[in-house]
Amino acid sequence: MSANESGWSSRALRAVASATMLSVTFALVACSPVKEYRRPEVKLPSAYPGPAAPGREIAEMPYRRFFTDPDLRVLIDSAVVSNQDLLIAMKNIDYAKQSLNAARLGELPTLDLGAQASSTTNSKNSLQARNSSNLNVKDFTASLSASWEADIWSRIGNTRKAALAEYLRSTDAARAVRTRLISDVAQGYWNLKMLDDQLGITRSNAALADSTLMMMRLQYDAGNVTFLAVQQQNSRLQAARVLIPKLEATRSAQENALSILVGRMPGAPFKRTPGFEGSIVPDSLGAGVPLGLLRNRPDVRAAEESLMSQHASMGAAKALLYPTLRVTAEGGLNSFKSNNWFSTPGSLFGFVGGSVLQPVFRHGELKAKYRQSSIRRDQAELAFRQALIKAVGEVSDALVQVQKTGEQQIVAAERVATLRQAVRNSQLLFQSGLATYLEVISAESDLLQAQLDLSDIQRRRLSAVADLYRAVGGGWKE
Repeated sequence: MSANESGWSSRALRAVASATMLSVTFALVACSPVKEYRRPEVKLPSAYPGPAAPGREIAEMPYRRFFTDPDLRVLIDSAVVSNQDLLIAMKNIDYAKQSLNAARLGELPTLDLGAQASSTTNSKNSLQARNSSNLNVKDFTASLSASWEADIWSRIGNTRKAALAEYLRSTDAARAVRTRLISDVAQGYWNLKMLDDQLGITRSNAALADSTLMMMRLQYDAGNVTFLAVQQQNSRLQAARVLIPKLEATRSAQENALSILVGRMPGAPFKRTPGFEGSIVPDSLGAGVPLGLLRNRPDVRAAEESLMSQHASMGAAKALLYPTLRVTAEGGLNSFKSNNWFSTPGSLFGFVGGSVLQPVFRHGELKAKYRQSSIRRDQAELAFRQALIKAVGEVSDALVQVQKTGEQQIVAAERVATLRQAVRNSQLLFQSGLATYLEVISAESDLLQAQLDLSDIQRRRLSAVADLYRAVGGGWKE
């Protein structure tokens, strides 16, 4: 090589080195890592819309204290242990925990142990053959290598934060499944009791209609009523009897649905006492304040933890745009003869080096991934805000339902008591000839419908209480 060529090469190398250092310096100065996560400002109302809910905050009450029915508590205990959806959610926690364990080790250096033996046969016309008469070259190496990346731009740290937030999100997601499960089991149990109650009411009314029919037939034989009266009463009796198998089929379907919720094969009946008297709810249903949803409601917490995970992932994606500093070291034994492989210190070798890698042109891939992560972060923030708005609305709806169904229950119970007395009076008046058969039929029909309505209102009120308990985030605390 001529002197001019040698000088040109050295100047080119210096120019390349200067450009590389300049680009690295520019990246170091221009970089702006993603800021630490802060919860978005969300303006929550000071109180829930609708009726006030004074008293102890029910979200703090374990379900064993909130639900007083012992049969219901047994069902919930079984569900939180055996429900398949909850078990799947628990496995998601285990999976996220393993990802977190892996991310926590990201700042440690990698360490690899290797052994290599090679044998190369060179051609007679090769450069190696000109320098040595031995065409068969062997090489034996045993090495231990280590590599460590300096986390200057918090890429590894943000990856660890994202994994931690995902682990917390999976935990709260499982808690949200648990709160929903407890509410669903309670509502399914009360649906079952309502169907039991309505079946009993229908059977009692069928028996009452049968007695009235017998009385009307006697009146018909005596010439006091027409045959039309007997036919109409018989039709009413048939209508009650038709309703019985319909309710029985609905009850069977509800039992199967409840079996699936508690994680057992359908078929076996559930233990339960008749009526709603044992399903007493706490006198004080304090819903707390909307700000408490950030602490108590697991799906809201999971939404924020998803936002935290996306925020950290955005930081990790941005760090890929900046230089990566990596330190590597390698040492071991090397020899071209196997009998000298472990001969020390002659076979020892070592290497220590450092490298700085600055992405320059990657077809816009890294920038696109960073922009994508930023969009995902914005989506997660919107989802968090939406979860809060939805949660406040659900609590407000449940409060209104609890209050209004309570008012309905009082009036419905009074109506049933009034109609019971009306049925008794109509039968006495009919026997005395002071009332028509239409008045008797009307009174009995009104009583049947009023009793069915009362049973449904009692069930709806208890369901509203379960909805309120879930909406404020109750049920996941032991």
